[in-house]
Amino acid sequence: MTEPATTDPPEPLFTAIDHVGVAVPDLEAAIAFYRDTFGMVLLHEEVNTDQGVREAMMGVGDPAAPHSCVQLLAPLDETSTIAKFLDRNGAGVQQVAYRVDDVERVSTVLRERGMRLLYDAPRRGTSNSRVNFVHPKDAGGVLVELVEPAKTPH
Repeated sequence: MTEPATTDPPEPLFTAIDHVGVAVPDLEAAIAFYRDTFGMVLLHEEVNTDQGVREAMMGVGDPAAPHSCVQLLAPLDETSTIAKFLDRNGAGVQQVAYRVDDVERVSTVLRERGMRLLYDAPRRGTSNSRVNFVHPKDAGGVLVELVEPAKTPH
């Protein structure tokens, strides 16, 4: 019988699941649905012109406690990546986002492990976070977002 490999797993890169991103055609209707059907709370809403989206962070759980979130993403126009996703797939899960302490360090480690990242340097994300994305072809078909929260949001 072959002995199991004794290599230790690599150090964890993520501190938490930050959010799950859901592409939607109508942001107001989606906010109402998640609020009225699932009891989620609207925590934050903004327009990110760099990403071509209107977005809303819907908090899951006790409003007084730190939240897990669902991020609703609606396209600003037909050239948006989210518009293209909706055309190709319809509404639904578009990404899984993991919280990190240092997006540059995690990006470097992932590149060393053979992952392709979408950006050479992090970009601005929700609430002035810093983000990058792992190409879905390198992550089992899932778009993985790396999120370093802003030290002070907004």
